[in-house]
Amino acid sequence: MDNLVNLQKKIVPEMTDLLIERYRILRQVSNEQPIGRRALAGRLNLSERVLRSQVDFLKGCGLLSYSTAGMSVTEEGNEILQELAEYVRKLQGLSSLEQFLLERLSIKKVIIIPGDSDREQVVKREIGRAAAHTLVSLLEEDKGRVVAVSGGTTLAAAAQNIRGNFPDVVVVPARGGLGDTLELQANTIATVMARNLKASYRQLYVPDSVSQEILNSILAEDAGIRAVVNTIKHADILVHGIGRADVMARHRHLPQPLIDRLLQEGAVGEAVGQYSDIKGCQVYMTNNAGLMMHDLP
Repeated sequence: MDNLVNLQKKIVPEMTDLLIERYRILRQVSNEQPIGRRALAGRLNLSERVLRSQVDFLKGCGLLSYSTAGMSVTEEGNEILQELAEYVRKLQGLSSLEQFLLERLSIKKVIIIPGDSDREQVVKREIGRAAAHTLVSLLEEDKGRVVAVSGGTTLAAAAQNIRGNFPDVVVVPARGGLGDTLELQANTIATVMARNLKASYRQLYVPDSVSQEILNSILAEDAGIRAVVNTIKHADILVHGIGRADVMARHRHLPQPLIDRLLQEGAVGEAVGQYSDIKGCQVYMTNNAGLMMHDLP
C-alpha cells in the first residue's frame, strides 16, 4: 500500500485532496445521519455549492442516499468508509508520524485520528472510539480490573462508544468534580462507561481542587469516601485526556494572577492536575482527592 500511496502523491497529487474531502463527507454523514446539506456544509466548513457537487457524485456512486430527513450513508458507503480509513491515514502520513512519536516518546502505541478536533466534533468522537477500542483490548488481555477515568469531551465520547461484558471490572473517577457540565464530569463518565461495559462503578463525591486541610478532614470523617479514594489510587488502568494549560486553568477556576503566572512560566498542557511546560516539566500542581501525578508508577 505504501508504494501505491507514494505513486499517487507523485503522479496525481490533486487526487489526494479530493479523496480526503470525500472521505470527510462520508464520515460526517455516517456520524450524524440523516443530515441536511446546509448543516453538513457548516460542519465541514464547505460552501453549499462545493458540497452539492461532491454529495451528488457520492450519491451517483451509490454511497449516499437522500430522503426528506436528509442524507444517509448506504451499506456500500459504510464498507467503502471502513476501507478508506487506513488509506487516508497513509495519504496523510499519519502512520509514519505514529511511528516517529512511538520512538521519540518511548511508548508502546500511538494512534492518530485524521482531522481537526477543534473544528469537527466527528473527529473527537473518532478519538473516543479509538480510546474505547484500545481500553477494551486491554481488558480482554486482562491488563487490569480497576479503571480510573477523567472527565472531558473526549472521555465522554469514549464512554458512549465503548461496549463489553466485564462484570469483574470496577470503573472509578480519577478525580473529583470539576464544575463542568454534568455529562463531562468524571463521575458521570465512569458511570456511563461501567454500564456499557457491564461493569461496576464507584463515585467520588468530593469537589476538585479542595485544600489539603479540607481533604484530610473529609477523609478522616467519611470511611466511604476514604475507601473510594483508596480504590482510585490503586487503579490498574488510567484513561485521561490532555488539555491546554490556559483552558484547563479556567475550567478549574484558578485565579487570573495564577493563570498569568503559569503561562509566563511556560505551562502549555495539563493532565491529572499537573501543568507542564513543553518539555514535560512540572510548572504547577493542583490538589485533589483522586489520582495525582506522583501516584502514577
